[in-house]
Amino acid sequence: MFNRNTLTFLLLIGLATLLAACNPASIEPDRLVVVASTTMIGDVAGRVGGELIDLHTLLPVDADPHSYSPAPKDVALIESASLVFINGFYLEESLVDLISANARGKVVSVSDGVQTLLLGEWDHDEDEVPDSGDSHAGVDPHVWLNPVNVQVWAQNIARELSTIDPEHASVYQQNAESYLTELESLNNWMIEQVEQIPEERRVLVTDHDSLGYFAEVYGFRIIGVVVIGGSTLSDPSAQQIAVLEKTIEAFNTPVIFVGTTVNTQLAERIAADTGTLLVPLYTGSLSSADGPAASYIEMMQYNVNAIVQALTQP
Repeated sequence: MFNRNTLTFLLLIGLATLLAACNPASIEPDRLVVVASTTMIGDVAGRVGGELIDLHTLLPVDADPHSYSPAPKDVALIESASLVFINGFYLEESLVDLISANARGKVVSVSDGVQTLLLGEWDHDEDEVPDSGDSHAGVDPHVWLNPVNVQVWAQNIARELSTIDPEHASVYQQNAESYLTELESLNNWMIEQVEQIPEERRVLVTDHDSLGYFAEVYGFRIIGVVVIGGSTLSDPSAQQIAVLEKTIEAFNTPVIFVGTTVNTQLAERIAADTGTLLVPLYTGSLSSADGPAASYIEMMQYNVNAIVQALTQP
């Protein structure tokens, strides 16, 4: 007898095989097949690999990395890939088993070598912010909210592509070096923009614990999150919500920053209770190609502009 999980897995495999047979042109055999888990990783891999790779991204635009449900086509893509690039630190929690079971090529965490933070390492005085009584320690997976970490991504991607395709190693390295320069310029621009915000107003409330790397580098204090922890799947208690609302009022915080991939219902309720505004940020996904955050660099520019505008308004 098969259990439900086994039957579901067999169905995915069967559907994936059928899709691959019906659409063989979806994979280009003349180029190195590369799969990226998120849109951010896909953008960086595309910048480094360029026309030399046949790039596919598992998570579509606006999909939440924490809760994405794999599609049958994902199995065929993972099986066909020479390289599968993931963020790591259990960001892709819904894809771990699928990738482990089906990847024939190398699975690489592009975040290897990044100086990590722990979830909840907020920069505040514990006497100022009420304690919710919950421990949520663990590595913060949202490393891409600091472009210095994405420089590490680019270097790791270039190394792996060069190893598997040494004939074009110089091209991958040149592409990576060019992109590293752009990321350095982005970082300098972000520093300049943030300086417009008075230090006492550099406080953040977010939908979940996603901006730790951003806050650490650019001098912000995260004083609270709607959903404690690095995932969007947790369910806060009434006590935790009450503590957050008390903190927002104590700091006179004007906004709650919410990711475009998350359900904002709870944040909307807290905003209504505290008289704050909701400001959307692109934190878990890029926008569509015709949107304001179609690339990683554009995503960070959009986010910084939104944060500066929200925190400098009278």
